[in-house]
Amino acid sequence: MPAVPVTIAMLLISNIFMTFAWYAHLKDMSQKPWIIAALVSWGIALFEYLFQVPANRIGYTVLSVGQLKVMQEIITLTVFVPFAVFYMKEPLKLDYLWAGLCLVGAAYFMFRDKL
Repeated sequence: MPAVPVTIAMLLISNIFMTFAWYAHLKDMSQKPWIIAALVSWGIALFEYLFQVPANRIGYTVLSVGQLKVMQEIITLTVFVPFAVFYMKEPLKLDYLWAGLCLVGAAYFMFRDKL
């Protein structure tokens, strides 16, 4: 399978774990001491890294580090918005759209030599 789709798929999985590690404790563990939340988050983050590190190694065979970073940020927003709306019950705001459009611009500049 080509490196870019594998990288995207693995970064998508990584970002799901990352988002839960970074933010789920705000809802699920708000009554627990922060150290407990940190330890649980570290456990979840292990799975994030098990996907993120190989994804970046695979992606770096065909993409620059800047392209990988912008791709990761786009994937992060793609994962974060449904997480915020459906899991954290935050309202859907136009700010997500504007942030996404800024990332489209970032992607254009990072990938324009490949267009």
